[in-house]
Amino acid sequence: MSLNGMRIGVVIPTRNEAGALPIVMANMPDFVDAVAIGDFQSGDGTPEIGRRAGAIVVDVSGPGYGRACVEAIQALPPVDILVFVDGDAADDLSAMALLVGPILKGEAVFTLGSRVLGQRERGALTPQQIFGNWLACTLIRLIWGKTFTDLGPFRAITRTTFDSLGMADMNYGWTVEMQIKAARAGLATHEIPVDYRRRIGVSKVSGTLNGTIRAGIKILWVIAREALGSGGFQRRRP
Repeated sequence: MSLNGMRIGVVIPTRNEAGALPIVMANMPDFVDAVAIGDFQSGDGTPEIGRRAGAIVVDVSGPGYGRACVEAIQALPPVDILVFVDGDAADDLSAMALLVGPILKGEAVFTLGSRVLGQRERGALTPQQIFGNWLACTLIRLIWGKTFTDLGPFRAITRTTFDSLGMADMNYGWTVEMQIKAARAGLATHEIPVDYRRRIGVSKVSGTLNGTIRAGIKILWVIAREALGSGGFQRRRP
């Protein structure tokens, strides 16, 4: 079933999300045409849960958020819009129609679900996540002249636009790289306020000090790489 004639594929990166994935799949909107899960070495039955719920499940070749997304995308049938969702049940999937709406209307090719603009359950984002999002978004605005409020995982992009970005980061820098490349290309983007709940289970990134530090360093490194490697400071738009 497509939405306004456009086929929608959902991408979910997972690792040990058995407690949350059934909720995610149960709340998947009816208009979604296909769901692909990129799973890395889950030992709790996550892949089996996904398959029973009708998803395509890929055992990804190595660790990394970006790698899980890329390999899941490669397993999808032909779709027109890609929607990225975390497997921890924190994203409010009832907002997916709002997320893809501007794309269906031709008003945008990339939409981002902003947890900052929406309602957050208490404790859903850690202080370090809030600060890290603010810092990254501030740097994007200063370097590329594009305003974002969040690096949220809940996002949608046309398949052709995604293919044109040439995504390279296979780990923590995936989300910020996508936003930087969209800003640098001058793509039509929209932010949609979305609600955000506390995740089920422990985050592999923000749930540990080591993961938080590594993610923060990688995000800043991607920003620096893109700025220095592409003339970002010279390409800033007013």
